Amino acid sequence: SVPRCYLNKQLATVRVLKGDPAELSCTVSKDNVTGTWFKDGLKLTSMDGVVFEKKGLVHKLIINKAEDIHAGKYRFEGGDVKTEASIFVEDPPQVDKVLLKNLTSVPTVAKAGEGVKLRIPFEGRGPIRAAWLKDRMELGDDTRIRVDKTDTCTTLSISSCDRRDCGDYKVRLKNDSGVLEINLKLVVIDKPQPPAGPIKIVESSANNITIQWKPPKDDGGKPVQRYLVERQQVGRNDWETLGETPRSCTSFTTSKVKEEMSYYFRVRAMNAEGVSDALESGEVKAAGKASPGPPDPPEIISASRNTIIISWKAPCKTGTSQIMGYIVQKRKKGTVTWLPVTNVPVKDKKLKVTNLKKGVQYEFRVAAVNAAGTGEPSGPSEPAFAQDPTKSLGQVQDLKVSSSDSTSVTLTWNKPEVQDGNDVKGYEVEMRPCNSLSWTKCFTLPAESTSCRVQGLQAREKLFLRVRALSDSGPGEASELEACAGAAAPVVSPRLLIDDTVKSFLVIKAGNPIRVKIPFEGFPEPVVTWLKDGLPLPSQAAMSTEDGSTQLLLRAAKFSDSGTSMVELGDELGDGLGKRETFSFQVQITDIPQPPGAIRLEENVPNTVTVTWDPSASEQWDKNLYYTILKRESQKGLWHVLGDLIYNNKFTFTRVVPGRDYYFRVLAKNDLGASDPSETVQPWRIWKKKAEFRVKTQKYRGVNQNQPPRFLVPLKSHVVVTGSECHMSCAVGGHPPPKITWYKDSRDLSRDPNYFCTNDFGVCSLVVLGVTKQDEGEYVVEASNEVGRAFSKAFLAIKGNS
Repeated sequence: SVPRCYLNKQLATVRVLKGDPAELSCTVSKDNVTGTWFKDGLKLTSMDGVVFEKKGLVHKLIINKAEDIHAGKYRFEGGDVKTEASIFVEDPPQVDKVLLKNLTSVPTVAKAGEGVKLRIPFEGRGPIRAAWLKDRMELGDDTRIRVDKTDTCTTLSISSCDRRDCGDYKVRLKNDSGVLEINLKLVVIDKPQPPAGPIKIVESSANNITIQWKPPKDDGGKPVQRYLVERQQVGRNDWETLGETPRSCTSFTTSKVKEEMSYYFRVRAMNAEGVSDALESGEVKAAGKASPGPPDPPEIISASRNTIIISWKAPCKTGTSQIMGYIVQKRKKGTVTWLPVTNVPVKDKKLKVTNLKKGVQYEFRVAAVNAAGTGEPSGPSEPAFAQDPTKSLGQVQDLKVSSSDSTSVTLTWNKPEVQDGNDVKGYEVEMRPCNSLSWTKCFTLPAESTSCRVQGLQAREKLFLRVRALSDSGPGEASELEACAGAAAPVVSPRLLIDDTVKSFLVIKAGNPIRVKIPFEGFPEPVVTWLKDGLPLPSQAAMSTEDGSTQLLLRAAKFSDSGTSMVELGDELGDGLGKRETFSFQVQITDIPQPPGAIRLEENVPNTVTVTWDPSASEQWDKNLYYTILKRESQKGLWHVLGDLIYNNKFTFTRVVPGRDYYFRVLAKNDLGASDPSETVQPWRIWKKKAEFRVKTQKYRGVNQNQPPRFLVPLKSHVVVTGSECHMSCAVGGHPPPKITWYKDSRDLSRDPNYFCTNDFGVCSLVVLGVTKQDEGEYVVEASNEVGRAFSKAFLAIKGNS
């Protein structure tokens, strides 16, 4: 639609894009009224691209194609109507639509190592600022990347791109009329990274080795097609290609191995751009063929007059293949010849042995069988009679601990009652710790022995002991001690158990708790003493000792708690000659710093300002404290960092612009954060000195040189962005030199600190610092002397910062 302004309705501003049509219209009360159009105070009779039209009561000014010359203030006068409006011609940055579509719809693709140049031509009112961004960060020149800009185009050049250059880029073109953002995508393709490791050995046997890996973390921008697997025998230099796997398979099995031979393996990923570097394994050794190890001796389950049932467990070492069965053998007790029980291996681990002679005592053994052959046989089982079971022996009598020392316990007992001629053949002694349910055999004694000594005990160790009688019919009922028997404990010197969990330097924030726990050992239990800086602990510190550890606790740390703390262990001899052990550690209490003191400003060197401030109170306890100083121009400006990591209380700012107001702020900082700021209240200004200019004029008598003020160059309207500076200027003539006064909405701006006014030999300027929406409106400059006055007006329009 055509931008229109109906002057009768007081729509005082119309904005039009450069090249678009615009229209101003005004309705008068009588048809015979001849209207007159003015631009910037001058009567318009004709103008390039402008058509004047009158239809009945409506007078129109039509601009077919807006250009920069059409911007300005227009006024219509006719009959009793007199009104005005402003036209602003906006010319934001633009890029050819076909080029823009090609750039944004199709990613730019480049190969690694190649150069990339992205060139974007643009149009629009200058100056146009061009910025290139990646990941929201503006790009600058470095060894690989360069950003160039002319008045009509901007170029991003990457001399040798790599995978880190992939991503989304944004080009931002900005001028006073608007902002254009263009989103681009750059794809850099390369060979993949090596597969992710390490290489895992899934299986290593005498016949096969299976390896496994993970896909590469970066496929180079092209999908991985396959993996190449190679092998090198240890001691050789050449690599042998074993084969390939598809992209979905990340494991490989090779049967080309020799027993007990060592190899290295390596894997490479391949895509359309090439082959990655190799991921190598450590040394992998192929297993040799090995037969099983010996099982434990078989156990006697039961016995009768001509059969005995035995069972056994699989050996711990099964060799390099599965166990296929067991060879079972027997012999009569007292003989050396072992005879097979069966002709083929037994697959089960339990067997009923038949065809035995009644009353004969037998022993049994087993050997495991796998693909490598028959393994070592087990030890012989306990001898067992081939006879029907008889009543077992009863418990031994009067089992007790007769004596003990620090490493042993001595047991005594009496024989059990004997029935039906079932004589005692010996005794079996077993033990178990208090914290275990498993019994361990200690001794097998002859029938004549009714005592034994259990040795090798630890100090203060407690255990259960039991004794059972043995006969031809088997073991009798066990007799167990009713209580634990303890051995006397030896003296253990006090010792602090310092490990990685105990720190020698602690940094604690003020107000947080301090908790230090240190384990120790010693018997009898040692005396624990805590000290701070060689003195007893303060009253708010809590110390506790239990279960072999001691702890120091302060619930809320204060700065006075900084210092050296020490824990001391001592024995209970009480004569001061016993062994002692100590451990010391440093405690540093810190906090967010307190703000610096008052700020003072001095001009020690012309056109500079030296900022000094009183130190923060936190300097007394924080050696790592430093300062950051910031400045801003005018009360509306943004804060900018002038100096950081300042370890003194003084800073000199040298880039002072005369005539501007400056405010300063100082922060104290440490590792925990920044303090509240200390700021200047009054602005700092160095007054701009006007250059002296003397003109020696000839005196003419009788000639009146006085002239009224007149504007040689009038004010122009401006459109600026929020937060920027606006410069208005004009040229004035007259004699005597006119006095210049600036107004906004009839308000004198001479004493307003937000405006900076100058008059250099008739060139008058007004600078609006940090423009805001409230600065929008009509500005008037008045030139007056004793002969007369003159005025010039301009309109300031504010545009939001996008």
